[in-house]
Amino acid sequence: MSSIAAELGENAAEANDVPTSGVLGGVQWVLDRINAVMAVLSSLAIALAGCVLTWEVVGRYFLGIPSDWQDELSVFLLIGATFASAAWTQARRGHVAIDVMAHILPPGLERLRHVLADLAACLFCGYFTWKSWQLLMEAIEDDQISSTAWGPPMWIPYSAMTAGMALLSLQILLQLFAGVGQLRARR
Repeated sequence: MSSIAAELGENAAEANDVPTSGVLGGVQWVLDRINAVMAVLSSLAIALAGCVLTWEVVGRYFLGIPSDWQDELSVFLLIGATFASAAWTQARRGHVAIDVMAHILPPGLERLRHVLADLAACLFCGYFTWKSWQLLMEAIEDDQISSTAWGPPMWIPYSAMTAGMALLSLQILLQLFAGVGQLRARR
């Protein structure tokens, strides 16, 4: 898994505007490795969710085995995969974007637009991280469990949300700093 993670961690700087030198470049290098591991784990979680849901169909409809844990486990796996891979996707600017403005605006204004969009995204994701952290702490303190018959602890999805959003916030913050640096360099 480490070789796959290393390959996934490489070339993020080539893909888009991530810092490549100095302290920010070092932080980005570490974050690239963490994001690569998270991307591999997310892929495995998605594959496992597919297997669990396939088993549910086979077990329920062909073998007559009733169960109630598969849906919730699949949701937990997919939540974890979604949040854990968000920073890896952001490092490559792989999230859905409307890029018509990039073709219309001059390069200087396009860079400013990117910086402003990163600032707004960083503020939102930072707030989301903080609220996820509060949910996680509440779930741990109150020993919250799911209201289903299976009853898994709620700290599991909340920790995936918190970790994923923290990584995403850090990735956007690094890209924001890189964008501001590029704006300053063009002056």
